[in-house]
Amino acid sequence: MLTLLTMLEKNTAPRRYHHGSLGHALVAASRVEIERWGYESLSLRDLAAAAGVSEAAPYRHFKDKRALLATLATEGFRDLEKRALTTIAPERTPISRMTAGARAYLQFADECPQLFRLMFVSDLLTTKGPRDPVFVQVANKFHVQFEALVAGICRAKDDKTVKAASLAVWSILHGYALLRMGNRLMPFMKGPLSDEELCGTILAAAVASPASIGFPRGRSTSDQNGHARRVNVGRGVKGKPQ
Repeated sequence: MLTLLTMLEKNTAPRRYHHGSLGHALVAASRVEIERWGYESLSLRDLAAAAGVSEAAPYRHFKDKRALLATLATEGFRDLEKRALTTIAPERTPISRMTAGARAYLQFADECPQLFRLMFVSDLLTTKGPRDPVFVQVANKFHVQFEALVAGICRAKDDKTVKAASLAVWSILHGYALLRMGNRLMPFMKGPLSDEELCGTILAAAVASPASIGFPRGRSTSDQNGHARRVNVGRGVKGKPQ
């Protein structure tokens, strides 16, 4: 765990931190540590020891380990947003913008896999207990921006279609990111495909999918078995509405 000595433990003498600087140092060190050992193994006690401060010092900045992880995940979303916006900025068409944003997402997952897991796989957003409000706000903002990108390449622009397309695109990208991260893409599965060709194929499939998504006009209801069925809205027998 104490590999963050390279960042914080330049010497073993106790050191003083200006107000707030220890918090920033702990977040920076934590980002290094989780990439080596996973966020599950992060320890405030070890971080304090490496920083040369008392075990109680980190708790002046973070209520507990979960609060530190929420701060770290918040910074992760801000970093991902900045990368994506920078990549998208020079693009001029909806398809090229969507492709650039998707590529930034996959690149982030490849370069920061454990931070990516913390942001998208941990229970920081799904827990039934208290959630960090800043983290929730930043994560939700990122998804809204993602939906806006997808909406630009949807055939229909209604909310139902955009949300369905967004989840479809995300599923393709996220599934590939996790398969790649977990080394589940075996050589026999890829065959002659290079990594670049496979990544390009995933991007192409993700960007192409929204154009095929749409819903028939009319309202949906459910039969007695809970299966969705379409109800046309029109004129019935003898001119009465159905």
